[in-house]
Amino acid sequence: MNEIPGDLKFLKSHEWARMEDDGTVTVGISDHAQRQLGDLVYVEMPSPGDDVEAGNACAVVESVKAASDVYSPVSGRILKVNEALADQPETINEDAFGEGWIFRVAPSNASEMDELLSPDEYAEQIDAESN
Repeated sequence: MNEIPGDLKFLKSHEWARMEDDGTVTVGISDHAQRQLGDLVYVEMPSPGDDVEAGNACAVVESVKAASDVYSPVSGRILKVNEALADQPETINEDAFGEGWIFRVAPSNASEMDELLSPDEYAEQIDAESN
């Protein structure tokens, strides 16, 4: 099991969220999720300017095994997407918590971050799913 960064929050559906210094939220899928999916071959991202709602699907990651929706952890407007994933979706497999980020959101209600799982709670969820 890889180390789970302490500065992240998580959805039960395996997305991670990082509150940046400028108040935006960067979102990706967890290392656990990418390992479950296997080799990623395609990422369908939202468009900058799209409005998203917390808990709603707004992106899709596809692997050789399956396609999986990516849910937004917070409501707000998409500011930026990780364009590099269009040509290199495997970046998520290689660095899920870093260069493999998927999109960045300007949250309309930053307190929604408080409702997400802490790294410890997320680790407990993974352990429970494995047993």
